[in-house]
Amino acid sequence: MRAKNDPAFCAYLMRIGNGEEKTNNCNKIEIPNNFVIPFTHEIESLNLLFNVTYPDFRTFYSNPSFITSRIILTTKNDFVDEINDMLIRRFPDDATVYTAIDETLEPNDQCQFEDFLHTLHPANLPPYKLTLKKNCPVILLRNLNPTEGLCNGTRLICHDFKSHVISATISSGDFKNKHVFIPKIPLLASQDEKLPVPFKRTQFPIRLCFAMTINKAQGQTLDFVGIYLREPVFSHGQLYVALSRAKCSDNVKILIRPPTAEDTNDHCTYNVVYDEIIRKAFSPYL
Repeated sequence: MRAKNDPAFCAYLMRIGNGEEKTNNCNKIEIPNNFVIPFTHEIESLNLLFNVTYPDFRTFYSNPSFITSRIILTTKNDFVDEINDMLIRRFPDDATVYTAIDETLEPNDQCQFEDFLHTLHPANLPPYKLTLKKNCPVILLRNLNPTEGLCNGTRLICHDFKSHVISATISSGDFKNKHVFIPKIPLLASQDEKLPVPFKRTQFPIRLCFAMTINKAQGQTLDFVGIYLREPVFSHGQLYVALSRAKCSDNVKILIRPPTAEDTNDHCTYNVVYDEIIRKAFSPYL
């Protein structure tokens, strides 16, 4: 476990992961005060989360390895996109914007649906307009060359931008600091997306990565984790995954948006744990 040098945090994570943390009469658990960023107003509270997770973008710009050791985690891709859009505007330097080419798979549909395609944001595709800056963090969306470290989920730092290729370095894992080139390629959305119009998007296969979904962060170890729960977690073990990415309790902050304007409790949230999954996971050892 990442928190092995913080026994109290380790014990807390075990209770979260096993569904043993005490719940209130709403079936929610209470998050300890030292983790919580108070919720006042959406933008004001988000700014507090941004400032504690990324306290000095100028420092991160000059030493990009710092920025890839920190992350904001949230539940849904829509929230990830909003946070990344807000933070790239704060990041130093001039922006380079890449506009994709969207094409329907059925040529006769192109004229009718082209503008509509530009508005679609499938989870496994890059955005139609991709805004990047030197030394910004991104995540790879496709397996380009696994033997060279270019796998789906690889985090990178961008360095130089050409019309059809981006220069970057891999920021973690066995290929850390390896210099690579990312090409612009045609991409199809996953069939799971159930899009109204099948199409392909020609774009660089990357997204900004100041924030990512909790599910995407599985397996990563980070120096600091900010967690934004605009909506509660919705699948087994998500809260455990989010909290356990950090090595100690001092390096985790969580912002919980209360479910209604009348409910101002910003310390409580759901912890989704299915006992049957835990039993099956440990049954070979019982």
